[in-house]
Amino acid sequence: MEQQVVSKHRVAKYGEVLTGKREVNAMLDLVKQETERIDSRFLEPACGTGNFLAEILERKLAVVEKRYKQSQFDYERFAVLAVSSIYGIDIQEDNVLHCRQRLFGIFELNYLRLFKDHTKDNCRESVRYILECNIVHGDALTLMTQDNTPKPIVFSEWSLISNAMLKRRDFSFSELLEHESYKELPLWSDMGEEVFIPTPVKDYPPVNFLKLNAEAKEVEASSSSLAKDQPQDDVDPIDVESKEKHC
Repeated sequence: MEQQVVSKHRVAKYGEVLTGKREVNAMLDLVKQETERIDSRFLEPACGTGNFLAEILERKLAVVEKRYKQSQFDYERFAVLAVSSIYGIDIQEDNVLHCRQRLFGIFELNYLRLFKDHTKDNCRESVRYILECNIVHGDALTLMTQDNTPKPIVFSEWSLISNAMLKRRDFSFSELLEHESYKELPLWSDMGEEVFIPTPVKDYPPVNFLKLNAEAKEVEASSSSLAKDQPQDDVDPIDVESKEKHC
């Protein structure tokens, strides 16, 4: 039997009731065509352990398998794209960790079944990295993360721009929601209609989809090195105070 309530305390404090599989499928069937479009983006603002997101990923990966199972390279890049199209927020850290692992497990199960000993660890690492970015420990009401140093929630848009290159752009969740027409207009569209075009808070150079995690580690190491090399005397205390007020 499905567990829909973790505890009475969590129901009372957070209103946490996990949606059952029957209800999930019934609701997703209302937008069935979108759930089967590989790059169609979905955000669940109270994702729990991922009941909706898991079913969406299952549907997307079934399409990827049907179209690309004869080519491991094509399967890998479109499976990575499918994973990158799924976003979630939850206020409970254990739910976030569970959801990430659950979605990775769905990818891994299908990947191993199709390609067995030929699977690649760097592909797995890319999927894990995307899930760490896309499934956020945060509060969808305050639009802030829920870690030790809360920050505005930021989501990454991932797009295949060539045979193997993936383009990432980060967007502020609050900016996306502040637009007055966000309920009527899609955030990203490939149909050519008029849409709201948000301004990215960060733009990344294209990177091979199999090297996302490695590239991220290089950037982080480089940033840390630059920070250590920065002379403390060069920092204006007044400027630092001003910046802190705006962070």
